[in-house]
Amino acid sequence: MKEAPTVPMPVVLGVDDLRPLPRATRIARTSREGIQLLEEHRDSFIDELWLDHDLGGEDTIMPVVTLMEEAAFNGRPFRIGAVFVHSANPIGAETVVRSLARWSYRVQRATA
Repeated sequence: MKEAPTVPMPVVLGVDDLRPLPRATRIARTSREGIQLLEEHRDSFIDELWLDHDLGGEDTIMPVVTLMEEAAFNGRPFRIGAVFVHSANPIGAETVVRSLARWSYRVQRATA
């Protein structure tokens, strides 16, 4: 009997300090953890990346955004199907969307 081909599980990463993000296969709760998460997936395709701007206290998503911008600047952007920015901070969210769109990441505002 032939085995059915297996379909790889989508890689859905999230960086959010509070939300559960039920679709996410992995969640980082701080910008430092977010950077580590992206670096772990550096050479693989990420189907979706969910980003929250405010990560508690003084922490924000901007170090993660900077990592993504630098990767694109160096000609090795992260391979991401779609980036969703879900933040209650409209100015912060717009900054993230603008920054990543400038580097040709497929990014949009969303509700988590």
